[in-house]
Amino acid sequence: MKIAILPGDGIGPEVTREAVAVLECLALPGLTLFEGDVGGIAYKRHGHPLPDETLDMARAADAILFGAVGDPTCDALERHLRPEQAILGLRKHLGLFANLRPARVFAGLEHLSPLRADIAASLDMLIVRELTGDVYFGAKGRRVSETGEHEGWDSMSYCDSEVRRIAHVAFRAAAAGGHLLTSVDKANVLETSQLWRDVVIEVAADYPAVELDHMYVDNAAMQVVSHPDRFGVVLTGNLFGDILSDLASAAVGSIGLLPSASLGERETAFGTFGLYEPIHGSAPDIAGQGKANPMATILSAAMMLRHSFGRDAEAGRIENAVSAALADGVLGGDLGGSHGTAAIGEAVRARL
Repeated sequence: MKIAILPGDGIGPEVTREAVAVLECLALPGLTLFEGDVGGIAYKRHGHPLPDETLDMARAADAILFGAVGDPTCDALERHLRPEQAILGLRKHLGLFANLRPARVFAGLEHLSPLRADIAASLDMLIVRELTGDVYFGAKGRRVSETGEHEGWDSMSYCDSEVRRIAHVAFRAAAAGGHLLTSVDKANVLETSQLWRDVVIEVAADYPAVELDHMYVDNAAMQVVSHPDRFGVVLTGNLFGDILSDLASAAVGSIGLLPSASLGERETAFGTFGLYEPIHGSAPDIAGQGKANPMATILSAAMMLRHSFGRDAEAGRIENAVSAALADGVLGGDLGGSHGTAAIGEAVRARL
């Protein structure tokens, strides 16, 4: 069980440290951890946000636990050298096309959501976001128009095979949980979305037990905050998924509680290879102060045990420990509490 630990920038090292301590507390047989540089710290040490040695390390692992990237001192660099290119590069080189982002409100924390408490209590969804297509990876550039104005342009595109493989991931998740699958697009305006919808309908024939519906992204955004109980599994593209998953995280009450998994098609001796990370950023304003909430990273480690190592029991232990700590009032500053990073990690380990 080889895990590459890529802490990254800002609060990344702090939150991954606590997640690693939780993994070590489980005393898993054959667990091997090794650490590499990624993001801004990698650029400063190696001249690139994703050095070859880090990429080689990631390829040799069975799974990756990732912290965060982002360093304001690198903002003036050429785009291909900025810290954020590291995570995009890992997704591309490792074929990580499926992003799973669960969003649910923990019992007793409904009052922390900006939504009305009774609405927030019903929020429990899984967003399945395509990761390696759309405008993020399409052709882009700048040009001067015929009228002499400067224009920026980005190309949004999907081919049917890209849509089909992410649709299968979402349908399998919906089938396993007995959930409604909602495919989100903008087919009334975008040709890319019309292809998306057509292919999703084709794939649905393979899953007769799963109920499928379709929703335009603007309506979906409204429904997430007004009627979150209508969603089970949400399938959508890269751009829309980026926005909707952050919206859902805000509705939960804090991005410090939400994990994610990025999966591909590669299978290891244990399960599906994947990269696991909290959805929050590097938060440079609080880096090094011991204030960051590590629960999202700890929960990402639980997702890693479940999806990449088939260890549902240990994953459940971690999730239950986090829930118990929250129920006992172990709250970080993001939740209005006073517990620091190390104290939260210790509290979770004490409840394993």
